[in-house]
Formats: sequence, structure tokens, C-alpha cells
Amino acid sequence: MRRVTLFLNGSPKNGKVVAVYGTLSDLLSVASSKLGIKATSVYNGKGGLIDDIALIRDDDVLFVCEGEPFIDPQTDSKPPEGLSGSHTDWLTLNVGGRYFTTTRSTLVNKEPDSMLAHMFKDKGVWGNKQDHRGAFLIDRSPEYFEPILNYLRHGQLIVNDGINLLGVLEEARFFGIDSLIEHLEVAIKNSQPPEDHSPISRKEFVRFLLATPTKSELRCQGLNFSGADLSRLDLRYINFKMANLSRCNLAHANLCCANLERADLSGSVLDCANLQGVKMLCSNAEGASLKLCNFEDPSGLKANLEGANLKGVDMEGSQMTGINLRVATLKNAKLKNCNLRGATLAGTDLENCDLSGCDLQEANLRGSNVKGAIFEEMLTPLHMSQSVR
Repeated sequence: MRRVTLFLNGSPKNGKVVAVYGTLSDLLSVASSKLGIKATSVYNGKGGLIDDIALIRDDDVLFVCEGEPFIDPQTDSKPPEGLSGSHTDWLTLNVGGRYFTTTRSTLVNKEPDSMLAHMFKDKGVWGNKQDHRGAFLIDRSPEYFEPILNYLRHGQLIVNDGINLLGVLEEARFFGIDSLIEHLEVAIKNSQPPEDHSPISRKEFVRFLLATPTKSELRCQGLNFSGADLSRLDLRYINFKMANLSRCNLAHANLCCANLERADLSGSVLDCANLQGVKMLCSNAEGASLKLCNFEDPSGLKANLEGANLKGVDMEGSQMTGINLRVATLKNAKLKNCNLRGATLAGTDLENCDLSGCDLQEANLRGSNVKGAIFEEMLTPLHMSQSVR
């Protein structure tokens, strides 16, 4: 019976003495069991591959591999006596199954307060686990670790194509590489595409409308439609809250019950638009044109423009029965021949507003500012109780 001593590939330590019998496959099976690996090949001390059991002699020293090339155990670097604290010795890291070879000084010197520096500054302090090849085990992603190791080597952030910078950033935070974190945050910010603030065109919006079921609530809150041509479109019940509709063409559009609260309609054209039951609280429609618009809903639903900025608007000939313009600003606005019967104008700023030819029957003008307002050719007389200031 022959006996041999088996070692892991590249390691001269923790060998196992076993008996040789049967075939080479039987020896590999015994080696796998004794060394806790999946043995696939056996080498002699000079790196020669053993492919026949008959080549093995009594008391041979053999090295068992899992498929990797032969590693000469004599080349295993060891620090000389008295230099156990040296930072110049080489070591191998097994990061997520991938091997990295570097020096201790690389891991320690660049970022002395990092986790890697504390792990390898003093040998044995952290109790780092090693695999069968003596490599230190680190359970992290190797593709994100490589840029970090290169940064510790030369101080430059270099990331290959296809590597997500966010993944590298998370690894840098995990290992506490503070200076690299700053570089990565800047790189991520610069790599982001510029935000697209370009206005939505008529073509894009029509495609959006056609793709939305009629019973679904369409939210356009905060979107940018500046300068868009939305004329003659059916925009009923759409939520345009805080949207940018400045300089839009909304002529003949159906905005029945649309929500335009705090929307920007400055300079827009809404001539002949249907605005029944529209909500325009605190909206900005300064300089807009709303000629011949219809705010009157036969069902009694009233349009609400409370607190709206309507400076210089042209609303000539509009139907605004029962409209709520409470504390709205209509300074220098044109409301000639408008139907404002039963309208709420309490606290409204009507300074220099042209109200000639308007129907203000039962309108509430209490507390409104009518300085310089024109009330010529009114259809019904304005009773004193309607305007008290």
C-alpha cells in the first residue's frame, strides 16, 4: 500500500496523509473528502500533472486543484521575521469569487480611516477569513470593487463602460472611502441627462388624449404647455393644476369643469372657449384674451376664479352669470357687454376696469375697488347696496 501527503494547490500547510488505492478517480474522491473541495486534478511538487495512478510513488507530496492552474507553494510570499507589521507585503483578496492581488500599503495608506485600512493594517486583528488558497474573503460585488481598488492604487476614478456608478458609490460608502465618495457623487451628477423642460406640443398632447380612455381622469398637473396650440380640443375635466399654459392658443377649446387652479395662463388666447364650471382659483391669466367665453352652466354649476390674477384681460362679451370673482384682480381689464348677473365680485379689484354695457343685476360688489371703473350703458342700474366701500 502506498501513502501520499495531499495539500491544497499553492499551500504547503494543513496537508492530509491518505492511502492510494484503486484508480485516479478514487484518489480525487478521497482528496475532495479530506480537503473539503471538489478535486479535479493532482500535481506533483514540480507542477507536473498526474494523469495515471501508476505514476504516484510512496510518500509523494501532491497538490490538489479544483481546475485552476498549478501554483508553486515555494513562491508564497512571506514577510521575514521582524517585519510582521510591514505594509509592503503582497496579499490576495477573494471578492465575491474573483481574485485581486495587491499590497497591504495600497489598502492602508490612501484612506487610513477606511474599513479596508482597519482590516489589513494590523495582521490578525480583525480575524479575516481566508479561503483554501489563503485569499482573504470579502463578500462584496467584484465589478464594483475593482474601481475602488484602482482608486486606492493611483488616486484616479476610472470606471469601465457598463459599470453602474451608483453601485460603485454604494461600495465606496460601505468601505468608508470618503474622498472617492465625493468624486463619485460629482461623476453621477454629471452623467445624468439634462432635465427636459421643453413644452409639450399639440401633436404629443393629442396622442396622449387619444390613448386615454374617456372615463379616466387625465392629470396634466404641473406640465409645461407653454406656447402650444390646443385650440378646439376637448379638454373637459382635465387637471391642469399648476400647469404652464402661458401664451397657449385655447380658442374654442372645451374646458368645461377643467381644473386650472394656480395655472399660468398669462398671454394665452381663450376666445370663445367653453369654461362652464371651470376652477381657476389663484390662477395667473394676466394679459390673456377671453372674448366671448361661456362661463354659464345651465345646471347651475358656477365657475370659480376666486383670487385669480386677471390684470389687463379682455373678456368682452363673455357670459359670466353667477361667476365667482371674489378678491380677484381685474385691474385695467375689459369686460364690455359681459353678463355678470349674480356674479360675486366682493373684494375684487376693478380699478380702471371697463364694465360698460354689462349686466350687473344682483351682482355682489361689496368691498370691491371700482376706482376709475367705467359703468356706462349698463343694462340695469347698479343699486347702492351692491357696492359699499
